Amino acid sequence: MDMKRFCLALTLPLVLASPATGQTTSTHTAPAQSTFQTAQSSGGADTRSTYDKIWQQFTTIYDNRSNPVVQRILFSGRFQHEFAAIDADQGDHDEWNTRRLRLGPRITLFRTWTVSAEAELNPQEMDPLYMRLTDVYVQWSRSGRLAFTVGKQGIPFTMDGSTSSKELVTIDRSNLTNNIWFPQEYIPGLSVSGRVAPWTYRVGVYSAGEANKEFGKFDGGAATLALVGYDFGKTLGVKEALLSGNYVYQHPDTDNTFTRQLEHVLSVNFKFETDRWGMRSDLSTADGYLRQSDVWGVMTMPYVNLTSKLQAVGRYTFLDSADPNGVLLATYENRLVRGRGDRYNELYLGANYFFYGHKLKLQSGVQFADMNDRANDGGAYSGVSWTTGLRIGWP
Repeated sequence: MDMKRFCLALTLPLVLASPATGQTTSTHTAPAQSTFQTAQSSGGADTRSTYDKIWQQFTTIYDNRSNPVVQRILFSGRFQHEFAAIDADQGDHDEWNTRRLRLGPRITLFRTWTVSAEAELNPQEMDPLYMRLTDVYVQWSRSGRLAFTVGKQGIPFTMDGSTSSKELVTIDRSNLTNNIWFPQEYIPGLSVSGRVAPWTYRVGVYSAGEANKEFGKFDGGAATLALVGYDFGKTLGVKEALLSGNYVYQHPDTDNTFTRQLEHVLSVNFKFETDRWGMRSDLSTADGYLRQSDVWGVMTMPYVNLTSKLQAVGRYTFLDSADPNGVLLATYENRLVRGRGDRYNELYLGANYFFYGHKLKLQSGVQFADMNDRANDGGAYSGVSWTTGLRIGWP
């Protein structure tokens, strides 16, 4: 995949944004994307949208369902670029930032095996260009009811922690997830997951040891995850009403740098969606170890689809720690204030414009945030920030 083709595929969708794209209203928060199979009318015409054709040409390296060994090779990844500006009592800050650039192949073998590998790159500074491997795993699955996955993979708990950065409703994850989830996100481990409607489940064991750019040193403790969810959508007559419970236990160890210093994490999430509006919520609590205080938080995030492409979203986040210096600030706030506090409040108001569902969208949001620091040692913060950016994901 040469760089010219890569850059062309990133910019061409923006040039073509104004023509009709044949999108329909989404069943999952954003306008739906068509599959890469050729949709034909009774006359045999290709009814795929312009975006469908671009994404298929760009991402499909090989596709032959009759091959008994290799059925498909896809080019996967994401590109996320944004501008952030902060006006706070502690100072001002603004920057352009390539937040994520991840590239790699996804291969389907023997009809039931998937091999996926992605690397995160840093095109902004270029030194180093290679940052780390993100997901590198082998998965076996005959259906959505059961999947075995081994390798470096996501550990999904809390509401935003269980949501891909490609599909976030706000431009970034909440500060609840930033504090109670494991922001490294991809950790070596073994998991079993699936969906037996209306139930979903996942259990996994992961290495929480010393992190490096690849698989870590396997020299620390282990983290275990248990997740169970039930979708009340059919009962309530809505698209989705998924109530999930997540529990994480991590064996305390000073070498656990893939993770936060949290021994027990309990998180209850609710995802509700109708044709016109929806809401996501999170109530989480965690027991810290070593220097990390116990912390708990709540997040609620309503949104409304104003049109088939335009969406308005709000979010309120609250975090509180039992001891001083138990709460971290969010990504850009942390650029101004490196210290920690003990009570955090945030209000987010934003909008999303979907050119091609979550695969190509613009997101923008304003955050009003305040951090209390009763230790008075450099963690206090009060300010307004604005972040706006482009999100592209494939396949």
